[in-house]
Amino acid sequence: MEFIDQALDDYCCVHTSAESELLAKLNRDTHVNVLQPRMLSGHFQGRLLSLLSKMIRPERILEIGTYTGYSALCMAEGLTENGKIITLDINAQLEDFVRSYIEESDYASKIDYRICNAMEEIPHLEEQFDLVFIDADKMNYINYYNLVFNKVKSGGYILSDNVLWSGKVIQTEGKIDKDTQLLKDFNDLIQNDSRVENILLPIRDGVMIARKK
Repeated sequence: MEFIDQALDDYCCVHTSAESELLAKLNRDTHVNVLQPRMLSGHFQGRLLSLLSKMIRPERILEIGTYTGYSALCMAEGLTENGKIITLDINAQLEDFVRSYIEESDYASKIDYRICNAMEEIPHLEEQFDLVFIDADKMNYINYYNLVFNKVKSGGYILSDNVLWSGKVIQTEGKIDKDTQLLKDFNDLIQNDSRVENILLPIRDGVMIARKK
């Protein structure tokens, strides 16, 4: 779903800092070689993730849903000198592709890329996180949120992608599909969670930002 006029969207992108050569290459390779390239954060959202990370200056980031590694590389730009990002994904078929770009980047030593089931892995993580980015299977968004919440520092942030679900979250007629209902429930959960302050940004497919009090 296009949330603003395409010409206005193009204008915004033109007036947004460029992605690096490596990210541009990853962007192209994802669209040419990987299924469902729409899942990529891409230039505009990637610069948002980079700037947010640079504002927060996180020491520890957790990403749930690596895909081809674009968003992890963007968020890594804001890590502290001794910072680390743990990024979890279940798709082993993309592992070699993703690792090649991580190794080519300036952040290889800071990115801990794990092929695993996030629902099983998260309970074993001992770190406290300054920033969490949820961008995986929608059916588990609420579960991921609940699993990571106590692992987020006070003043830390939980970002969640695709929360507008191509605009389906405001659907009022016809049968609401399961993923849409789950995202509606997720958005309501955060809106009603007194432990956070939050804002839902209509960027691409919607980004929810929740700050733990």
